[in-house]
Amino acid sequence: MRRTLRAIPTMLRIGVAETVAYRAEFIVWMLTTTLPLVMLALWSSVAAETAFRGYSSADFVAYYLANLIVRNLTGSWVGWQVSEEIRTGAMAMRLLRPMHPFVVFATSHLAAVPFRSLIALPIAGALLLSSGASAISHHPAQLLLAIPSIVLAWIITFTILFAIGSIAFFITKAMSLMELYFGLFSLFSGYLLPLDLMPGPLATFAAYAPFRFMLSVPVELLTKDLATGDALTLLAKQAAWAVGSVAIALLVWRRGVRRFEAVGS
Repeated sequence: MRRTLRAIPTMLRIGVAETVAYRAEFIVWMLTTTLPLVMLALWSSVAAETAFRGYSSADFVAYYLANLIVRNLTGSWVGWQVSEEIRTGAMAMRLLRPMHPFVVFATSHLAAVPFRSLIALPIAGALLLSSGASAISHHPAQLLLAIPSIVLAWIITFTILFAIGSIAFFITKAMSLMELYFGLFSLFSGYLLPLDLMPGPLATFAAYAPFRFMLSVPVELLTKDLATGDALTLLAKQAAWAVGSVAIALLVWRRGVRRFEAVGS
């Protein structure tokens, strides 16, 4: 553990260097997270004349721009990386190194967060302050709670994707699972529409599924005025999902590595 902690600053510098080196690929990935802007145009036009199920045009502006900010700060592509390295055998080289691949991938992705912030936050922040400022939460304590909520959302997103990528140890079509994951995430995380606009059974499922805690919860903290108890309850549930997702990711990895070694890769 002590050796790992000493190595993390170096790993972060390497992650920054990789982001700069592959900046074109990084920008392309950034452009794939602009769907909230499309949904913003759609729903704000729907509510232009009158509120739709309690959402005014300003509410939709605030929601989708907060959505864009959170998505850019918490998004991850680690599942694709892990799956591809297992498929090609490149993961064997990582297993020979003293650092656990989970830590290496985590620090690499954390190093990219400031670059995503430099691109997404100024644009979304300017639009948010000009068009949707009235719909932002007015409770400073709740806005502060959004910071640890975003951190927890990043942990859940990263670890679930790491677990899905590790399934490539067991099956050859792990990328199909990634497509299924993104479909479920888009629907039940609040990425496409606010969860309280969903019909009853779907809304009930979304309230307890992990996807809500990967995106919607920090967005809710930023855009809704919640009771202090409700906000803390959401954060506690999110923390529980973060702990659980880390445990699941490491369990899938551990069992997968045994299989990887067994076939002589």
